Amino acid sequence: MNAFTQRRASAPYNPSYDPVTDRSIGHGSAYAPTYWIGTAGTPPADDGPVTQDMDVDVVVIGSGYTGLSCAIHLAKEFGIKAHVLEANGVAYGCSTRNGGQAQISSGRLKRSQWIERWGLEVAKGMHAEVSEAFDLFRGLIRDHAIDCQPQDGGHYYIAHKAWMMPKLTKEAALLRETFGYGARMLSREELHESAVKDMEAQGAMWEPDGTGIHAAKLAFGYLRIARELGAKVHVDSPVEGWETKNGVHHLRTPGGTVRARAVAVATAGYAPRGLHRRLRDRIMPIMSNSITTRVLTPSELAACGFKVTSPLTDTRTLRHYYRLLPDNRVQIGSRAAITGRDADNPAHLAALREGLARKFPALRGIPLDYSWWGWVDVSHDMMPRITAMPDVPNAYYALGYGGNGVMYSAQAGRRMAQLVAGRGADIPQLPIFRDELPHEGWKTPFRRLGQWGLYKLYHFQDERG
Repeated sequence: MNAFTQRRASAPYNPSYDPVTDRSIGHGSAYAPTYWIGTAGTPPADDGPVTQDMDVDVVVIGSGYTGLSCAIHLAKEFGIKAHVLEANGVAYGCSTRNGGQAQISSGRLKRSQWIERWGLEVAKGMHAEVSEAFDLFRGLIRDHAIDCQPQDGGHYYIAHKAWMMPKLTKEAALLRETFGYGARMLSREELHESAVKDMEAQGAMWEPDGTGIHAAKLAFGYLRIARELGAKVHVDSPVEGWETKNGVHHLRTPGGTVRARAVAVATAGYAPRGLHRRLRDRIMPIMSNSITTRVLTPSELAACGFKVTSPLTDTRTLRHYYRLLPDNRVQIGSRAAITGRDADNPAHLAALREGLARKFPALRGIPLDYSWWGWVDVSHDMMPRITAMPDVPNAYYALGYGGNGVMYSAQAGRRMAQLVAGRGADIPQLPIFRDELPHEGWKTPFRRLGQWGLYKLYHFQDERG
């Protein structure tokens, strides 16, 4: 087998792929037409597809941020050289379709909601975990010279309506007074003067930790590091069958069966429901759309008032995430279609364009250079899990980030590596490591009917006042 291949897609990109209804993620597919893939340049070499039966120590399923971080930390901390199996190209799914925003979060819940769910001491432990995670994330980029255009400057949580300001003010006070974290509030005028002239904004909460990155360059940086440390990354090698016999996992791919002592699953929103019975319906795949404008002119930049390149997120339930990119394009994303069949409905693109125009009237009707969508792995209780599969020997997963995985996936991969290496005692006793993802069973396809109704309700609630 040629161990140093530059991958060429053998199948066209499938824009309507739906992990709830499709039996397979595909095989050899081209990448989604994202800004990140379009501007990443030539990716590092991979190890080509599996071409024969193999016996290995550890298999990681999924080559996004989490899977590659797991492979990196297995090698760095434990001397274990993992084999990563990827159905299509490296970081084919969430890791090259996100908004490139790293925030100090894990899952969808705020600190106040952590306290409501688990109590203050656990919430403080969770805050310490995500703070450590941000340090790890920054360290990987810095220490391994990953050229992913990191843009530090904090995260702006922008009140899209005046009635959101008291809620943000209360959360900022909690962050300062209870967690010792330096969040602060900005009025509309202060935000416009110092950060961005978002014309919807009524003010904002600023968090000290927030970084914009080039999503594909980060993933390809992780790929380079993993392979330099001895991991093998096999593209175009979907797991089409998984059996466990006498404690050994038999993972069937088109090119051969890989037999492994341990398996770590890092597929995010892209695994088909049939990958393994223990994983079925542990997450609810939610689609997110994203667009990138052409390069802004000096007059457009002045009208939008961008003085920061930090991540920006508004306070809608169906939130918009947006920022100025290093080449002076604007990227914005939000939730959109419910099913893969409806993904390319022009109404979703029109709604996202309108969202951009409400914030920045000078950009109404601006030509777009990129438009894409992808699946987000939302857990049923809005928090991720990095844990063992209890009745499957030496099998683990890290799933359920809910759109906040760019930063935390690095730490999740490290935590999963610790589990694989038998070092679970080194992991904090927090709910995201202790419990499995909630299971919704046969209800997942039917939840989409409720999702449609909830989207209507959320839109109504978000836009009132």
